[in-house]
Amino acid sequence: MGDHMEDHMGEKMGTLNTGDSTLEVVHPSSWAPTKGYSAGMVSTARPHEARHLFVAGQIGWSAEQVFETDDFIEQFTFALDNVLSVVEAAGGRPEHIAEMTVYVTDLNAYRTRARELGPVWRERLGRHYPAMALVGVAGLVEERAQVEIQARAVLPPLSLPPSSPTPSQEPST
Repeated sequence: MGDHMEDHMGEKMGTLNTGDSTLEVVHPSSWAPTKGYSAGMVSTARPHEARHLFVAGQIGWSAEQVFETDDFIEQFTFALDNVLSVVEAAGGRPEHIAEMTVYVTDLNAYRTRARELGPVWRERLGRHYPAMALVGVAGLVEERAQVEIQARAVLPPLSLPPSSPTPSQEPST
């Protein structure tokens, strides 16, 4: 990969120049290293344009990659917090999330406990509801995982575009 640099939040980010744009690896500094994938990737074309963040599927485990619970709601909470950690590491906020796909191994658990997710969601995202899909799957790579959340966010530009000079006014005679 390209050079490593510290971004404005102190997170390790690898940079890959792809010609017209760059891709930066995003990994929250408090997390254990991922194996075989990046927690997130930010695409930047120009410093004054919006950046696009692609968050890898996050499951319901801790920053140390340890499952602390087998409860569906608690795993959903961990997975959502993990998504938000990647967004924050890239310099974003919850309201920058534009799209989210939730994969669950037990649709019935989601259906019967969906009301319990409302307070979890509102505490973290308020009334922000990105474009979403919920998909039932037979299983996830980590056997104990019941929930995986993948997201895309549109982040603010790194800098503002250059401002055009205001025309100077000629003194009237």
